[in-house]
This record gives sequence, C-alpha cells and structure tokens, in this order.
Amino acid sequence: MAAVTSAQSTQRFVAYEKFLDCVHCGLCLSACPTYIELGTEMDSPRGRIYLMKGLEEGSLTLTPDVARHLDLCLGCRACETACPSGVRYGELIESARSFVEERHERSFADRLRRRVITVLFPHPQLLRALLLPLRFLELVGGLAALRRINGFAAMLPKLGWWEPLPEIVSSCGAERQRVGFVAGCVAQVLFAETNRATVRVLTRNGCSVTTPTRQGCCGALYLHAGARREALDCARHNIDTFPDHLDAIIVNAAGCGVALKQYGELLADDPHYAARAHAFSAKVRDVTEFLAGLPLEKPENEAHARVTYHDACHLAHGQGIRAAPRALLQQIPGLELVELPESDTCCGSAGSYNLTEPEMARRLGDRKVANIRATGATCVAAANPGCAMQIQAGLRRAGLDISVKHPVELLDAAYRKTT
Repeated sequence: MAAVTSAQSTQRFVAYEKFLDCVHCGLCLSACPTYIELGTEMDSPRGRIYLMKGLEEGSLTLTPDVARHLDLCLGCRACETACPSGVRYGELIESARSFVEERHERSFADRLRRRVITVLFPHPQLLRALLLPLRFLELVGGLAALRRINGFAAMLPKLGWWEPLPEIVSSCGAERQRVGFVAGCVAQVLFAETNRATVRVLTRNGCSVTTPTRQGCCGALYLHAGARREALDCARHNIDTFPDHLDAIIVNAAGCGVALKQYGELLADDPHYAARAHAFSAKVRDVTEFLAGLPLEKPENEAHARVTYHDACHLAHGQGIRAAPRALLQQIPGLELVELPESDTCCGSAGSYNLTEPEMARRLGDRKVANIRATGATCVAAANPGCAMQIQAGLRRAGLDISVKHPVELLDAAYRKTT
C-alpha cells in the first residue's frame, strides 16, 4: 500500500481550526514524557501538532517517519494540563491515529501485535482462556519464576479465581444512591479483587450497585489503536445496557473513565444516540471522585503503611482529578501518605502502549520506579489497572518488595475487620 497524503483524501480527520489553538509557545515540552526522554521536537506535542497539521493540509506525506513520531505519543494528555491556550491535544491525536491506521502500511509483526490487542483485551472470555495456563502455573508455584524472564508475565498481578460480580448488590443500611458499576475488560479478569473492593466500599457507604452482565468494552483500547468505528459501537452498546434510572455510573479505571466521559462528544453527530450519550457521560464518575463527594463512613482499622500516590495520566490530566484520591487515602487511620516526585509523569503504560512500544515504556517505567524508591514507600496507590501492571513490573525488575494497590482497596481494607 502506498503512502497517501491528506490532500488525496476527501476525509478531513479533524476540524482544521483546532490546530490553530496551538500558539507554539513550548510550555508543553517539559510536560511531555517522550520529549523529556528523547529531546526531539517531533516527539513533543508541539512537534506532533505540526505534523498533524501538515497531514491535514496535504503539505506532508504520511511517511513511516511521520507515523513513527505519532505512534510514540503516549496520549497521556500532560500537555493539556500545561497548555495555557486550551489545546485539546487528546482529541487531535486520537483523530490522527484513525487517519494513520487507515492509510499507513505497517509491518506484518506490528499489524499482528495491534490486532491481537484489539481482539483479545476487550473480550474478557478470550483473556481468561489465554491466562488459564498461567493460572495453573500460579497454583503450582511456577509463575514467580516466569515473571523473572517474561515481560508480560512480570506485569500480571496475582491471578486468583475469576468470579463475576452479582448484577445487583443492595446498600448496607439506608440507600442513599443507586449507581451502576463499569467492571472493565482487563480489570474484571486481572483485577477482580479491586472490583469486589469497589462494590464493598460503595455499598458500605449507602449505594446500591448495579453491574450489568451485558456491558462491554468502554472503547478506550479501540480509540488508542485508531479504531474509531469500533469505539463508537462500544459506546452505543453500553448506553443501551446501563439502566437510565441510575444516579451515577462508577468506574475505577482512569483510562476507561476518560472514554466513558467522552461518549457525548463521540456520538454528538449520531441523531439516535447524541442526547442519550450526553446524559450517560454526565453520570460517569471515577470511584475516588464519587466517594470524595459523599459523607464517607469513617474507616475502623489502621493501615500501618507508608504509601505514595501515582497520578494516573487519564485521571489527573484526562479528568482533572488529583485531590480526591489523596483525600480518601488521608482518611485511613495510620496511613502515612508521602508525595511521589513526578507523580503525574506517565509510567509508560498508556493503554496498550507498553505492548506496542515496549522500549520507551520500559524507560518511563524505570524512571517511575526510581522516584518510588526515593520515597521509601511500602505501597504505591494507583487508580488505573494499566498503571498498576506497569509499575508492578518495574518494581519486580528492580527487586523492590513494594505492593501496588488501588486507593479503594486500601480503603476497603480499613473497613474490614478481617484485615
């Protein structure tokens, strides 16, 4: 397949005026993880905007080098936090990735890797089947050895047993709110205990929780991969699946939360779903954001832990949620919260980035681990499954005995007298 310029296509991949919001001031450079690591202009947000604008104008051809610079972007949105002009970089890069996937000829190995990601991870049943041999290894004590030599295995948490959540769990005591819970794709397989902890904490604080069994992928992985059509199908399916009467829709994965909160924008041109998508997105809350807004029941048990908090990119930059997770952790008796240097610099997970760009992901993961080591923490709190896996792999490589937990797991432990 030959490379194609945007001038040869009748499809514009983004509204051109959105590029003009960037005034090329460069304040985004020091916030961009790939620019920090590589120091090259084309691997900065400003440089990538120049490339995307050139593709849209037709003044640049989509060469392998141009595609490479765009591929290396983590989509972490740290540049949006740093930008004084309000450039919506996340929207630009997601649109550009769809453009690239439609027009750029990748190597067979790259196509296969990306295809496996989009076929496997949004489908929990397939992921469970793939992990059955590793579950057996865990039972006989062989998974620890595999983790030392295999990068994917090193990222895996304790697999445990797979058991679906009940579709409806009533509140403990008087019901304050009725909420839906997004169980996630990877999360319901690899972080089932985090999901159970989330439901326990919500019901402990007066919420009845509905977890629809028919819910599907939020669409985030498809958006990261440039498969926009599939992402829109995911959005429509979930809007049809979650009941309209819910007071809120709770998610405990930062990356999923961004996608769910985008449904109104993603389906704005769909006459059948636009209004419903907007109403759905308006109800979506990260679990830390939601709990911080409640009169929270006081935890009973002391943690006796030194904890540092990693700001997941899609929580801090994508949703602007920074104070809520820290506020929840500070309510746990005995927990010492220490700030993490560069807490909101990407750890290298970025959805499926650590699988498609393992070299850069590892560099960023090692940088994160070095900062964690400096805190002297015994536990890292991270509100995103991908971050938890990436950080855990880095800690294992470094030989550090530091656990990684979702903030809601630590809160759940403080509620439970058995811990």
